[in-house]
Amino acid sequence: MAANIYLTGIKPTGDFHLGNYIGAIKPALAAAREYDTYYFIADYHALNTIKDADELRHSIRSGAATWLACGLDPEQTVIYRQSSVPETFELTTILSALTPKGLMNRAHAYKAARDRNNEAGITDLDAGINMGLYNYPILMAADILIMEATRVPVGRDQSQHIEYTADIAGYFNHRFGSAYSFPLPKGVIDDSDASILPGVDGRKMSKSYDNHIPLFLPENKLKKAIRRIPTDSTPVEDPKDPDTSVPFQLLAHFADEDRVADVRKRLEAGGMGWGDLKNELFEAVNAELAPKRARYEELMAEPARIDEILEAGSARARERAREVIDRVRAAIGVG
Repeated sequence: MAANIYLTGIKPTGDFHLGNYIGAIKPALAAAREYDTYYFIADYHALNTIKDADELRHSIRSGAATWLACGLDPEQTVIYRQSSVPETFELTTILSALTPKGLMNRAHAYKAARDRNNEAGITDLDAGINMGLYNYPILMAADILIMEATRVPVGRDQSQHIEYTADIAGYFNHRFGSAYSFPLPKGVIDDSDASILPGVDGRKMSKSYDNHIPLFLPENKLKKAIRRIPTDSTPVEDPKDPDTSVPFQLLAHFADEDRVADVRKRLEAGGMGWGDLKNELFEAVNAELAPKRARYEELMAEPARIDEILEAGSARARERAREVIDRVRAAIGVG
């Protein structure tokens, strides 16, 4: 089954924003030109935070519709629901029997949750922490290893996930490697300026900072969101520094090079106001996203169509997963 598999998980826990589009969606779609790509809706991971069934169903379809609207070709990329590949959860059980508890104790998400309890003065540092959060790294490792993925895109702050997956695969390979060995995945990390979109306050765009612009805002709301981006009080006629301007930095991700160069020249020369810059930004963003927004709305109006695409992708994903789990079962002595 040797292949260069590029895999990413899509956590269905809220609407996507412009930063997700530039930093994750576009690079992942481009990867389909180079790798065999497998993208899954991580619905079981979402159970740690979403406790409402209707909300989860909507989020699963919304996540899939977003990627499809942005250009994912389900014939080229296997898009599937994590919950539709039961081999993932069998592998999670097997890996759990090999993974030291101490490794899980050092996981960033678990430690951060305990730190929050400590800062809040809660004596029981494990209060409110479920086993889904605690075992999250093992399930993530199973997501990756069940497809024998060799490339996994992650942010610099998420590199521990790949390190843990390699460690967990290493435990298995050390014990059962004479019969079967998992390929060790490598993280695809791009934290260059080209992949990090600034939020309206200049920090990295993130829902946790509440500085994001939702991806598929209606046209009138998108214009208002862009108009509300803070700028300084430099007069229209005065020269301005484009590189310190959030609207200009955003424009550089959505407009072509000639248009960006022209706007830079006008700002530096003076005579172009921040309002004019925001108009340029709105036009560029809306031109790129308007057809995707329309496609998203069409898909969300046909939930059965989304389900059909996910079911077809899940069937393809299971073909690969079955081959891997059969080898794993034979290696450990239950197959």
